[in-house]
Amino acid sequence: MTYRAKSDFLHVMIERGYLADCTDLQALDEALIEGSVTAYIGYDATAASLHVGHLLNIMMLRWFQRTGNRPITLMGGGTTKVGDPSFRSEERPLLTPDAIQANIDGMQQVFARYLDYGEGRAMMLNNAEWLDSLNYLDFLRDIGRHFSVNRMLSFESVKSRLDREQSLSFLEFNYMILQAYDFLELYRRYDCRLQMGGSDQWGNIVNGIDLTRRVLDGEIWGLTSPLLTTSDGRKMGKSAGGAVWLNGAMLSPYEFWQFWRNTTDADVGRFLKLYTDLPVAECNRLGALSGSEINAAKIILANEVTTLLHGAEAAASAEATAREVFEQGGAGGDLEVVTIGADALPVSVVQMLAQTGIAASGKEAKRLIAEGGLRLNNEAVSDPQLAVDAGLIGDGLKVSVGKKKHRMVRVG
Repeated sequence: MTYRAKSDFLHVMIERGYLADCTDLQALDEALIEGSVTAYIGYDATAASLHVGHLLNIMMLRWFQRTGNRPITLMGGGTTKVGDPSFRSEERPLLTPDAIQANIDGMQQVFARYLDYGEGRAMMLNNAEWLDSLNYLDFLRDIGRHFSVNRMLSFESVKSRLDREQSLSFLEFNYMILQAYDFLELYRRYDCRLQMGGSDQWGNIVNGIDLTRRVLDGEIWGLTSPLLTTSDGRKMGKSAGGAVWLNGAMLSPYEFWQFWRNTTDADVGRFLKLYTDLPVAECNRLGALSGSEINAAKIILANEVTTLLHGAEAAASAEATAREVFEQGGAGGDLEVVTIGADALPVSVVQMLAQTGIAASGKEAKRLIAEGGLRLNNEAVSDPQLAVDAGLIGDGLKVSVGKKKHRMVRVG
């Protein structure tokens, strides 16, 4: 990114690595310099909790507010009834209104940790407020006429589905129109002039901009963040136990802390810039450490991210528990270390257990997994084909078989 931003917000977005694309960087930059701007990110209520994959955009909203602007978190109480088809191979299961509301309740508690809500500050809205009361015929006449089916079919999120000859229902096809309408309503009601989201939302964002300009001739913009993968190619936000949830009731603060503590060396500096409030210079310094020193940087990363979500006390408790488990073996005595050769990686978790002698054989390893008796870094493992590579092992992978047998696997 070569653009030299003048506004505080865009300077942060570029310097810390949040920016993938923008519809008009210079015009947005000028608007941000002139005064406070209102922006939103939408979140469909498809699960009871947000997960680490959402955290990048939550941090964008946090920086947006910290640089003097007003963020809106838009709950998709209406759009969740349809389901976003973007880059999915099949239709999302439809949820009942009660299930959607329960999911929204679970999601809302996370945002309060990152944003300051109240009069004149951040806002939390629900698009069911305007979508639930739409008159279908009026909506088709007033809004539908502005959309070209030919253009909608050209968006990669739709085109990839059709190219694979996978069904795209009329219900799903309407999603992008409803999301575009959200931008129009937010501009009309709250002078919201910027929509942000992941780069997979680019088509939906552009639709909203086009609709709002056609109907209200509004000057509005879209900005997207990159879709992150770890340095070893894994999708950001996945762990051995599945999704890394942000609600403490679905993933304990200790397990959340461990996820960040196990960051691959090459990702430490980048993740410090994206997921913490630490100054960029300090993030770069910590990320440049090597050897045993990078482990101290990983602990700082885990503490900073966990403090933002769960509080300083939870972060300190997680670090103390980790030291007890990893340094003293958890129940007295040292944790026995077993090694696996770098040239043997990657292997399945079954192969890893057998090769290191933690399980007597591959058959026993499969039985342990099937009976729920295996945990990696205290996360239950249910997939015998789970790939174990150098990135997952990091500087040490704690393997627990049952309640009493613990080993530390390292690359040797």
